[in-house]
Amino acid sequence: MKRTIILGLAVTAMMFTSATVNAQKSKIESIAIGADLPGATDKMRSVDGKEVTLKGATTKNGLIVMFSCNTCPYVVKSQERTKEVMKFAKEKGVGMVVINSNDAYREKDDSYDAMKKYAKEQGYTAPYVVDEKSKIADAFGATRTPEVFLFDKAGKLVYKGAMEDNPATPSESKEMYLQDAVIKMMAGQPATPSTTKSIGCSIKRSI
Repeated sequence: MKRTIILGLAVTAMMFTSATVNAQKSKIESIAIGADLPGATDKMRSVDGKEVTLKGATTKNGLIVMFSCNTCPYVVKSQERTKEVMKFAKEKGVGMVVINSNDAYREKDDSYDAMKKYAKEQGYTAPYVVDEKSKIADAFGATRTPEVFLFDKAGKLVYKGAMEDNPATPSESKEMYLQDAVIKMMAGQPATPSTTKSIGCSIKRSI
């Protein structure tokens, strides 16, 4: 009888936790095209030990913000594309920051030490930073990894969503949404499309 009661309480607690998480997710709204850069002056710790702000990372040509992590299968299979985007951004003089907002996994595979190791293994050339308590992800309304946001030099959002048209199988992608958006932005033209659906793992927020 005692064991039954304990099991019942455990199940109830799990259901409550799940309901709470779902309720939190339902309140998350992605920022709109044209919105100002959120959390621009919030300091985040990079894997090189330095403090980074999104405003400080913005160049005269704009900024790419990517929400990512260490272990999501979609992130892993997109690593070559991610490094390609880093190189592309540098060539175009566009700033870039990669943000790990998986606060619920901070003691696991998305710990600071694990991030340092992962960035070194991948040869990251853009800052890879910790988003404490998923604060920046919440400000952006980001929900997936990978998920990208492109801002112009004035800090206005011009593109958001996926890097490409086939995130599940990057080798089969035919449209490079993010890179095309950068090219159009620098030519003074609107991105088409300006919004795509990001496909990947959910950001692991703490309750």
